[in-house]
Amino acid sequence: MASEEILKAVKEALDEKNNKKRKFVQSVDLVINLQDVDLNKPENRIDEEIELPKGRGREAKIAVFASGELAFKAKNVADAVITPEQIKELAEDKKKAKKLAEQYDFFVAEAPLMPMIGRSLGRIFAPRGKMPKPIPPDADIEAIIKKLRNSIRVRSKDKPTFHCLVGREDMKPEDIAENIEAVLSRVESKLERGRMNIKSAYVKTTMGKAIRVI
Repeated sequence: MASEEILKAVKEALDEKNNKKRKFVQSVDLVINLQDVDLNKPENRIDEEIELPKGRGREAKIAVFASGELAFKAKNVADAVITPEQIKELAEDKKKAKKLAEQYDFFVAEAPLMPMIGRSLGRIFAPRGKMPKPIPPDADIEAIIKKLRNSIRVRSKDKPTFHCLVGREDMKPEDIAENIEAVLSRVESKLERGRMNIKSAYVKTTMGKAIRVI
């Protein structure tokens, strides 16, 4: 259960005075500002896949790089299945590869295909934080995708300020607050001095005012 401070901030961010109604359902983001962390050192950077306890509000879109039996199984549960032949095609069409990287939230790949994906698509996928998660050919693809549907990727790169999705404005404030608590807890666990390395955190809708959480 989320703290009262976080819940209060979420309610304030969703309140009409800070969140003018739009013609679309806005995302709710958490903005985190770090302090006293040398992000020039790759080992100090945050790069986490976090399953949100109350979901994203809208499930993540998943694409799977696979062949044979895994590709067959994935067709029933993934949003897209990309074969080895298609990887070669994407390598020759950067515009198409970039579009693919933006189209899906997560990519999963049959482990033996990873070297090929790295060579062909690494330059496009890696900077966007979209390199596929490798899995064995006999993995339970249904369970993996089910978990990813409610997950987010949190990346600080080399900058002290970064943001991530924690829900949508049509979710209950209590659920969004619980998601924020989960994200902050994971980020803290990866920082040398925990909460002391977080300068501040804000919650906001896509077009709304940022409200301080911590």
